[in-house]
Amino acid sequence: MDFSGGVRSLAVVAALALTGPAFALDVVKLKPALAAEVTADWPHLFDLYKDIHSHPELGFQETRTAARLAAEMRALGFTVTEGVGRTGIVAIYHNGPGPMVMVRTELDALPMKELTGLPYASDAKQMYRGAETYVAHSCGHDAHMAIWVGTAKALLSLKAKWSGTLMFIGQPAEEQVGGAKGMIDDGLFTRFGGRPTYAFALHVGPAPAGEIFWKVGVISSTDDDLDITFLGRGGHGSRPDVTIDPVLMAARFIEDVQTVISREKDPTAFGVVTIGGVVAGSAGNIIPADAVLTGTIRTYDDGVRLKILDGVRRTANGVAEMAGAPPPVVSLTLGDFAVVNDESLTLKTGRMLDEAFPDHSRQEFKPGTASEDFSEFVRAGAPATYFDLGALDPAVIAADKARGVPVPANHSPYFAPQPEPTIKTGVEAMTLVVMNVMGPGA
Repeated sequence: MDFSGGVRSLAVVAALALTGPAFALDVVKLKPALAAEVTADWPHLFDLYKDIHSHPELGFQETRTAARLAAEMRALGFTVTEGVGRTGIVAIYHNGPGPMVMVRTELDALPMKELTGLPYASDAKQMYRGAETYVAHSCGHDAHMAIWVGTAKALLSLKAKWSGTLMFIGQPAEEQVGGAKGMIDDGLFTRFGGRPTYAFALHVGPAPAGEIFWKVGVISSTDDDLDITFLGRGGHGSRPDVTIDPVLMAARFIEDVQTVISREKDPTAFGVVTIGGVVAGSAGNIIPADAVLTGTIRTYDDGVRLKILDGVRRTANGVAEMAGAPPPVVSLTLGDFAVVNDESLTLKTGRMLDEAFPDHSRQEFKPGTASEDFSEFVRAGAPATYFDLGALDPAVIAADKARGVPVPANHSPYFAPQPEPTIKTGVEAMTLVVMNVMGPGA
């Protein structure tokens, strides 16, 4: 996500002016009571956050995490169903007539070792692709879960001020893709009262803790997997003339595929092809029989997406043909689609956030380059708003900037959100966002 900050354009100001009369939600009156509720609940939320952070679990293995959240929601009075989409949970709370509003959190962590040095840092391990690996919440999903529980509790404490049905979902396997679609395929929008009227989610990132960022339209990229095996003819490294060198093919492809980006797509359109893995050979004096490449393809637009996918396949086949090699094995797997925020809902949401957090809420104009399978819920027909939340200590950001080093961002082993005020702000913001579509006059 893009956390660079933004300035309103005249067009956006005009659009906001057309979204309706005065605020349906009186945030000025509501915020003090909400802040007091969140402050009272803070010790529990902080303990929950530390517990989840210390016990991360990978996609479709989040059994402890799901059970902990299910227990939290049952204690609040939600009707909870576990095992939706394998390890997902669905918590429903009815509070009179009105819209059904979905709030999503992710459950999973990343296959990596945490290096933050926090007293509650993870030392957990799980199996991943056939091997044991360290596991860490280095993307911030642990903060999302604490915010999710805190929002549920805050909404129930204020239930006299809103009406409708809450659908709180804990989604598995966001990082490895498949969790959102798995829940939908398992009847998320058929077993629990239908498709939600509105859907909301948030994500923490490397901006100052407590800052809020919202954007209309496309906010994230697609995410497609690239796996190519170049097939050669192995032999002695001293006699390349009697071999077909797959390492050379791989090297040529890595360079040539970038011409798809620089020469085939619109230069103003976003598109990235990154080769993140090359596996070939066992010794320096042996030309191997094959070389395997893995990578990722990112775009914002379906037309650009298809053009790049076609270009990748053509380039791989062309490289093999030039080498006199058999056709390569090319696997291009479609992953996440771009998340597209509903314009009307997001303008309404952003307008309220600006009112509630006048010094800390701002509109963004550039999409981020990360991907997110929240897009599956949007594609299934749930009008949605997904917004971002700064999570880092401003002093850490300033110190890193002074040293000329990048701030540790999501997926870094050093990514260390500042729990307070990040979680408190997240609870307040998400609670108000939900009440903004469920309160009187909404």
